[in-house]
Amino acid sequence: MKTMKTALAWALLAACSTGAMAQTDKNLLSQSNAALAQQGSDRGAAVLDAQRERQALRIFLKSVQRQIVSAADAMPATKYEFTPSEGEFKGVRTFARQVRHLAATNHILAAAALGEEPPADAGDESGPETARTKAEILDYLNSSFVHLGKAIDAIGEPNETVKASPISPLPASKTTRLALTVEALIHAFDHYGQMVEYLRMNGIVPPASRP
Repeated sequence: MKTMKTALAWALLAACSTGAMAQTDKNLLSQSNAALAQQGSDRGAAVLDAQRERQALRIFLKSVQRQIVSAADAMPATKYEFTPSEGEFKGVRTFARQVRHLAATNHILAAAALGEEPPADAGDESGPETARTKAEILDYLNSSFVHLGKAIDAIGEPNETVKASPISPLPASKTTRLALTVEALIHAFDHYGQMVEYLRMNGIVPPASRP
């Protein structure tokens, strides 16, 4: 009987030891997973290098500005009030209004990225009515890219505030300076595509498409 009790005690002790070891292994595995997750989080945080993001966006900004400004300049002043007449184009913007709208949106999003109030002359994304001639519209367009460049330069600056913009689909909780500047570039190129159509309808090959 004593032998059986001793054997039973040893069996219980072994079971407890095995359970303790299993729990220890489980804790070690949990700690290891947590450490790996933290390392992954650290690596993810390190991926966003503000200086590199600014440099990359500057390259895109230069390319977008060059193509859009050259397209706006290629359209003769006498054709700035052109709108397509064949097909379903009722109510579309004139070429001049396309360019002004593009520039106004650049200004509005750049202002939000810099924590500024929207420019008063941006209107309802239509731009200032005082910019009517080709030269005036080109000046307004170029100034909008300068404004956007300032927003790009501020990426990563902790002391600069950012505002949500009513014209952006980004909710306030997800609005960042980087996102607003990227949105402006996407929007600008969307309208560049429309400008290209207007140019070609007038027998003009966009400068960026010329050999």
